[in-house]
Amino acid sequence: MQHNIKHNVTIRKAIKSDCPRMMELIHELAVYEQAPNEVTVTIEHFEESGFGNNPVWWAYVAEVEGTVIGFALYYIRYSTWKGQRMYLEDLLVTESWRGKGIGMLLFNALIAAAKEQQLNGITWQVLDWNEPAINFYKKLSANFDASWVNCSINV
Repeated sequence: MQHNIKHNVTIRKAIKSDCPRMMELIHELAVYEQAPNEVTVTIEHFEESGFGNNPVWWAYVAEVEGTVIGFALYYIRYSTWKGQRMYLEDLLVTESWRGKGIGMLLFNALIAAAKEQQLNGITWQVLDWNEPAINFYKKLSANFDASWVNCSINV
């Protein structure tokens, strides 16, 4: 699926050669989220996880004149109540390109992919202080659920 839209932006499925640039954007996101040292994944692991024999993530990228300026990375999660759902891990547009509708183009690609794969919805998380992201998601009429607490362990 390719769309040439404003600013000559192309939205397309990510390919393996996009991974180094996507990692740069992941580091940019970590800095924005005030956690620059939390990114510990290697480029080799990232590439294998997306483009190896058993990929566990997929992505769309926004590209302008051969440069990836944003991406939306997702995987499929399973809900015992709802079935298969898309989980949006990261949606990022590099700072200089924000506010130009590119995030919406990426999200529209996700919605189309979810429908095509017959998934029943898209879920994601947003930091409670990230007001620009929250306002963006409100434009999508997203449901915000404050009753769940995030949990994790490192193994």
